[in-house]
Amino acid sequence: MKIMPKPGPLRNRDVAVLAYDGLCTFEFGIAVELFGLPRPELADWYRCQICAAEPGPLRAIGGFTVAAAGGLAELETAGTILVPGWRDVAEPPPAALVDSLRRAYANGARLISICSGVFVLAATGLLAGKRATTHWRHVERLAAAYPDIRVEPDVLYVDEGQMLTSAGSAAGLDLGLHLIRRDFGPAIANQVARRLVIPPHRDGGQAQFIDRPVQAEGAALAALFDWIRANLTEDLSIARLARRAGLSERTFLRRFGAATGTTPNDWITTARLARARELLEGTDLAVERVATDSGFGTADTLRHHFRTRLQTSPQRYRDHFVIG
Repeated sequence: MKIMPKPGPLRNRDVAVLAYDGLCTFEFGIAVELFGLPRPELADWYRCQICAAEPGPLRAIGGFTVAAAGGLAELETAGTILVPGWRDVAEPPPAALVDSLRRAYANGARLISICSGVFVLAATGLLAGKRATTHWRHVERLAAAYPDIRVEPDVLYVDEGQMLTSAGSAAGLDLGLHLIRRDFGPAIANQVARRLVIPPHRDGGQAQFIDRPVQAEGAALAALFDWIRANLTEDLSIARLARRAGLSERTFLRRFGAATGTTPNDWITTARLARARELLEGTDLAVERVATDSGFGTADTLRHHFRTRLQTSPQRYRDHFVIG
């Protein structure tokens, strides 16, 4: 098995994280953790700077203030600009900020938003004709205010090349790992995910988080979930899984649904897709072998699930992450 090469070096490793009065603290923390945390074990990592969108003091949610080392001038020279939420989706961003973002985009910068930060990007007009997402509570407002944006209501993030947007706050972690995977390859992204103690891929859409109570059954089935992930090539019939859980099939299906919000077959398909994605990103195994090792059995079955779940093919997915 050959490990695939990582993408080439970034043209501009400077990352500007926007700070503003009324700063969304959690989203800001996500941005700093992903791109500003020193990682001496990784060569040529990002260079992160906090850039003020407006004169201070910049008060953050939680009662503290942020002193930004940079401003709009530094923001315009960055290769990646991250907008960690916005203080009020009904409040237009300052005109000077909008102009700076437009100039940075014209210079080749990538513009990224977490949660409500998409409203700042939308105000630039640069999302017109493109897909974007935001927190499920804001999707209708975004679609109404900007009908020229193709709002995706049930995804964790959207990558439009130079414009990237994430859903609710924690989805910023998913988008950040996706960008790290683009820039440094899957091995580095997985290393960062391990340090964060989160999965390198989180499949599914926002619908799974809308008004769904937390269920205690998840803890009871945790050992079974781990066993399934370790045995994706096995026979994972309902009968066998119910026996391992020590339950009748009817009780097993009820508890599994309560714990996950989905069926065992759908959950297993998601787990197999995650394994297939790891193999496509990190090895040169043939698609047929990837299908076997991830539990799908045949390449046709693997292609079917990639097409229906990810709207792409296994080969195109691999090409997206491998250069050279």
